[in-house]
Amino acid sequence: MDSAAAAAAKRVQIEKAHNFMRQYRDPESRELKKLSANQFMDVWAHYDKDGNGYIEGTELDGFLREFVASANVTDISPEAVTDTMLEELKSCFMEAYDDNQDGKIDIRELAQLLPMEENFLLLFRFDNPLESSVEFMKIWREYDTDNSGYIEADELKNFLRDLLKEAKKINDVSEDKLIEYTDTMLQVFDANKDGRLQLSEMAKLLPVKENFLCRQVFKGATKLTKDDIEKVFSLYDRDNSGTIENEELKGFLKDLLELVKKDDYDAQDLAAFEETIMRGVGHDKHGKISRKELTMILLTLAKISPDDEE
Repeated sequence: MDSAAAAAAKRVQIEKAHNFMRQYRDPESRELKKLSANQFMDVWAHYDKDGNGYIEGTELDGFLREFVASANVTDISPEAVTDTMLEELKSCFMEAYDDNQDGKIDIRELAQLLPMEENFLLLFRFDNPLESSVEFMKIWREYDTDNSGYIEADELKNFLRDLLKEAKKINDVSEDKLIEYTDTMLQVFDANKDGRLQLSEMAKLLPVKENFLCRQVFKGATKLTKDDIEKVFSLYDRDNSGTIENEELKGFLKDLLELVKKDDYDAQDLAAFEETIMRGVGHDKHGKISRKELTMILLTLAKISPDDEE
């Protein structure tokens, strides 16, 4: 390496140590460059210092200071962003990007903020989230081909390949790039680092529009109307058979389980939960739930007695 190249490399190292985000901006325009999957993962890993799946607290403060400072043409220090400026910036930033309003940034929220390769961004399905957990469970059954209760690396790669096919982008993505995407998605969403995705981890990669059971009407409400119950029943009885069964039942139980074990559950938890719920409504009817049994479950969820139902 000649002296000029060595000096340039040293300058990049100094910039990177001083402000991690500066390396991802165009040196002339100061606009953010499009990040590859690996670069996006580097940014995430750098700021999610405790590895808990969120950029929050001092991590968030550090990210915002460096994000703003890196946009300046002159090489200002992140510390030049005052506490007052930081609070104003954080307020505007969280209003724009903190979709679930939990006061922290998760991986999908960061993906909406940073410019990325178009094909990698497609894999987050921002434009077409799943309608319900019934649809999620159908996808789970399709790609958990060995019925292990996990989506392993090869199964995840098949899922991502099919997503790109659906978007008519598969011809733009080499096998090596698809492997890079798969590895990145595993690093991002495999919270317990066992090299595969359990149900709750896949649910973060592939979220549904809404868990209907999270609505306030089912959380300690004073009344549940027949209309409330009918809405829930129709949401899960996708084939209008008059019972909730198969993936419909699994989707309902997944939503119910998320109320109890919000961030950490797997296929074994779902199976045990199904056994408990079905035993609780009296009998399992070969894995089907009727309107009457759904009503019992929802009334229990809302902690009210059947006599209070309208």
